[in-house]
Amino acid sequence: MAPRDDTASRRRSGPLGFFASVYDLDTLDTRFTTPSTVPYRVAHGPGAAKPTPDPHAEPPKWKTPEFYLYYLVFLVCVPYMFWVAYDVSRPSDPRYRQFERYLSEGWIPGRKIDVSDAQYNTFRKNLPFMALLIVFHPLLRRIWNAVHPLPAEYVLPGGSRSATSEAADARQRQRASFDFAFALFYLVALHGFSAAKILVILGLNYKIATALPRNYVPVLTWTFNICTLFANELCQGYKFRNMALFLGGGSPGLVELGEWLDRRGGIMSRWEILFNITVLRLISFNLDYYWSLDRRGSSPIEKKQLDPANLSERDRISIPASPQDYSFRNYVAYAIYAPLYLTGPIITFNDFISQQRYRPATLSTGRTVRYGVRFVLVLLAMELVLHYDYVGAIAKARPRWDTYSPAQISLLAYFNLHIIWLKLLLPWRFFRLWSLTDGIDPPENMLRCVSDNYSTLSFWRGWHRSYYRWLLRYLYVPLGGSDFRSARSAARSVATYLLVFTFVALWHDIKLHLLVWGWLIVFFFLPEIVASRILFPKRKWERRPTAYRMLSCAGGVANVLMMMAANLVGFAVGLDGLQSIVKGIFRDYSGLVFLVTACSALFVGIQVMFEIRQSELRRGINLKC
Repeated sequence: MAPRDDTASRRRSGPLGFFASVYDLDTLDTRFTTPSTVPYRVAHGPGAAKPTPDPHAEPPKWKTPEFYLYYLVFLVCVPYMFWVAYDVSRPSDPRYRQFERYLSEGWIPGRKIDVSDAQYNTFRKNLPFMALLIVFHPLLRRIWNAVHPLPAEYVLPGGSRSATSEAADARQRQRASFDFAFALFYLVALHGFSAAKILVILGLNYKIATALPRNYVPVLTWTFNICTLFANELCQGYKFRNMALFLGGGSPGLVELGEWLDRRGGIMSRWEILFNITVLRLISFNLDYYWSLDRRGSSPIEKKQLDPANLSERDRISIPASPQDYSFRNYVAYAIYAPLYLTGPIITFNDFISQQRYRPATLSTGRTVRYGVRFVLVLLAMELVLHYDYVGAIAKARPRWDTYSPAQISLLAYFNLHIIWLKLLLPWRFFRLWSLTDGIDPPENMLRCVSDNYSTLSFWRGWHRSYYRWLLRYLYVPLGGSDFRSARSAARSVATYLLVFTFVALWHDIKLHLLVWGWLIVFFFLPEIVASRILFPKRKWERRPTAYRMLSCAGGVANVLMMMAANLVGFAVGLDGLQSIVKGIFRDYSGLVFLVTACSALFVGIQVMFEIRQSELRRGINLKC
């Protein structure tokens, strides 16, 4: 039986009701409205209790005089921000000729479009072809299932499937066999003869997990995969020509063959650029297999009397797959699962196998359609911004920042961060949409708009959320987590943060500015940790909630400025560019006036962010970010 769409009863009818449902948290990801320890059917099935409001939630402030003042600030500031970015992007601007070469013809009459970002431009050009995959990939699976049907004893009258363990095993084998076959075809189509290099890396990693003594698996898994990241970068994807020169002593025939193979590198010849995401899946498989060896003597499902067809998300992740599920076929089907291969989101091996065995109850046609509509609306927003605000082209032209006013410099940087957010959000949402249509429900990567963040710590829980959860499970928790109750434990916690974010930086790319970005993030963690846990703990302000809210908001303003600086260094203008921007803002008195004005506007915005989270708590939802 198809799972019930639990939001249907709450949605209003008509176009406005549908539009509201598109932006419902449950549409974005049911994980946001369902506790990770509670199965979805239990939380949202017939007779399920309504979410209990958080007892610490504050009364609504939306209709108070304080917030009416904030609405007025929004009405003035937000249009002004868009106008400043638009004004410096107009052809009448005297600096327009400096960045015009980075613009292309747009689809809005009279406007060019800024597709100077290579990552988004590639996604945009290939979107029509990728959209066909969302249609044809599930159709190919249906054909495969028709050719290789489940045994008749596992199909109930009416066409529904049995939920027995044997039927689940048969469903898993059916899905994995298709995923394995399609993965090989997909690799060859994308990377041509370089697919063999990827399969060699996968084979070596699999042998580390399954053929070496158990005690060596974690260390060798991390060593092998980190070395793979460096080798892929330094060897530029192991060109066949270079291998021929090294192995064949410069034989002309071998070199010519190597060049011939290199020219047949498929649609994406530089496979190593996006292989980083596959490395995470390789580590996930090895460590999930390593931890499964501790539980071979007992089944957690039997011990806890759980329904394997109705597990909570935490159980799907933590309960090991069956020993026979750690096969090479399942491993390749997981590591090269087509919808999530290029960009993710990241799903653990245990969770992937569980969803192959039993179709997730969270999947419904209505929710997937609404998620698709939400993706289209985000794509439209990105296109409109790029047609009217040329901030990427301006930054790429390396302008003289002293020719811009402090307001223009600040808002160009601000909108640049939004474009970075959107260019990452779109592929993540697209490939998750593909996965949903195929019957696998991975985590949503982006929870909040980049402008809806005031805490450095919380920001990393909502930005690339599946990667954050991966880091928790496979790196942060095994290293001991964090504890600031003593000086010694605090020092160890800081070292843990540094190690984690060093890996994060190197995983993104082996570049110095990304290492600086990672270490800046850790450095910016510390003031928030010290302020919230040591200097101004919330429990000491329980009788003065308004004063604590104002104090927290001031800290939030500082956090936002630091996060903007760190992300501009890591993903936009680099350290030198940030220095130029800061010098441009502080070059005269007007810059200080603007900084005070901007901080005041941020203060208002953060107050609204606080209230958004309080409204979620009043609905019994705590996203912790």
